[in-house]
Amino acid sequence: MKIPLRSTVLALLLCFCHTNWIFGSAYNARPKLVVIIIIDQFRGDYLERYHDQFGEGGFRLLLDHGANFTDCNYDYANTRTAPGHATLLTGAYSSGHGILANKWWDPQKRRSVTSVEDDDTKLIGMPGNATGASPHNLLADTLGDELKLATQGRSRVFGIALKDRASILSTGFSSDGAYWTDHQTGWWITSTYYRSDLPKWAKDFNDSKHTEKYLNKEWTDNDGNAWRTTPATGATGKESSFYELVGPTPFANDYELEFARELVTNERLGSGPATDLLVIGLSGNDILGHHVGPDSPRMRSLALAMDRQLADFFNFLGHQLGLANVWVALSADHGIAPLPKVASSLHIPATNLSTDKMRAQMNQWLSSKLSSGRPAEYVKEFDYPLAWLDADAFAAVKMKEEDAERAVGEALKEAGLRDYYSRSQLAEGKVPNTEIGLKYEHSYSPLGGWYVMGVPVPYAVGGTGTDHTSPYTYDTHVPLAFYGIPFQTGTYRTHAEPVDLAVTLASLLGINAPTHAIGRVLTEALASSHRADNSSRPDMKGPRPAKPSERIQPVALIAQEDTQ
Repeated sequence: MKIPLRSTVLALLLCFCHTNWIFGSAYNARPKLVVIIIIDQFRGDYLERYHDQFGEGGFRLLLDHGANFTDCNYDYANTRTAPGHATLLTGAYSSGHGILANKWWDPQKRRSVTSVEDDDTKLIGMPGNATGASPHNLLADTLGDELKLATQGRSRVFGIALKDRASILSTGFSSDGAYWTDHQTGWWITSTYYRSDLPKWAKDFNDSKHTEKYLNKEWTDNDGNAWRTTPATGATGKESSFYELVGPTPFANDYELEFARELVTNERLGSGPATDLLVIGLSGNDILGHHVGPDSPRMRSLALAMDRQLADFFNFLGHQLGLANVWVALSADHGIAPLPKVASSLHIPATNLSTDKMRAQMNQWLSSKLSSGRPAEYVKEFDYPLAWLDADAFAAVKMKEEDAERAVGEALKEAGLRDYYSRSQLAEGKVPNTEIGLKYEHSYSPLGGWYVMGVPVPYAVGGTGTDHTSPYTYDTHVPLAFYGIPFQTGTYRTHAEPVDLAVTLASLLGINAPTHAIGRVLTEALASSHRADNSSRPDMKGPRPAKPSERIQPVALIAQEDTQ
């Protein structure tokens, strides 16, 4: 289904004919609903790569009738799912919100913990008494939290994604609900942090066995290519999880957006006295991308399917609320490196590295230096290129944190990494005043015990397939686009960052920016009633000289589109 052009035309005409509507106000439900779409692992160049193949009403609703920033890059190095979702909605990097990685080594528990697991909560919506999840590790609040504070709870805030970290970290502490799926069954679940039981409509959704219609299906694209099937029982005769079967296909987005429609309808989003917020994390792109890389025909097929799915969802919002009453923002939590074999075929040095071998090599090298060759497990976890240290092992050889991290950094270099930054070094701000230095400074977090962040060689990927978690543009470059009455249609080449999303929306809604936000209001993309010169990132005392790393550019000439 395509969005009727009359909805788009109406929204654009309202920009000119009702200037009082241009000024948003969360307090008066203008707009009624803000929808933020975060696509997991969606590189910034995809929108240009597939632009001419997109239909009307999906991505092109934002590209042709919204404000599209083509030079949006994360200014940090830890390009992972959890930090990305936290960054987009806090307007801060890890040095502000504290989420360094998807998981980290907990020295007290002596095991890895996820960014959202919370022993004080339990999962609900599935049998058992499993540990739940919450935003308790966040060190900053979110756009949703500020919206709730500003309206004294009258705004409703929800988040959904296949992954718990995506739905939780993007909505914050005060959200009315964060929902994610049980990977085995596909059921929608939440935790006791939010409520004591699933709402009836969510229970009904699970009980209606919506998952079953996505099993035993074949993914075939419009060109007739059959890419994958979702058999409930795999080739080995064992039952596979819903996440593994459906996750890498367009059916995952169908399933998420189907649940999103139920949420909008049953929670009556957009019908209250204040602006509501819905954050949707589309997780399937990441599940497939790690296996096939960004240049696979399957990724193209998935992007084109997503285009149609978004068009249908925007059409649904148009029928429910009228698109003139909705603002939409689109971005991603990170990009992805090309498959090393693809880069190598173009004579670009690239390789897959065995993280297990690298960890063993580091521990062997450290043992030879520190314990006379007696084997010791100094590096407890290695999530390439991030090494987590065992403080107890270093205490046994009487090494303090700073010296221990320096030793592991040298071991990382021996294993083939380009350079390193230690937790101690980052905590004290002892980094060079360079582009790469600032990216690692922004990646710092006090959480997770002792660690060292390795600087990878470009196009070197840890593990099989491909991955993200580097400071390079293939991982940092993501889309940033807005649709709604306040935004002036155009393609903007000025530099933007994901931290700008929350700050821009907060300003337009007339609420405070999140507590640790460092982004700027993207005034160059605002309708004339909003526009002002705001191209710097001032501190609390006023504008400061821009560092080279901030790459602030003058406002470029914008190619205006004929909205008639």
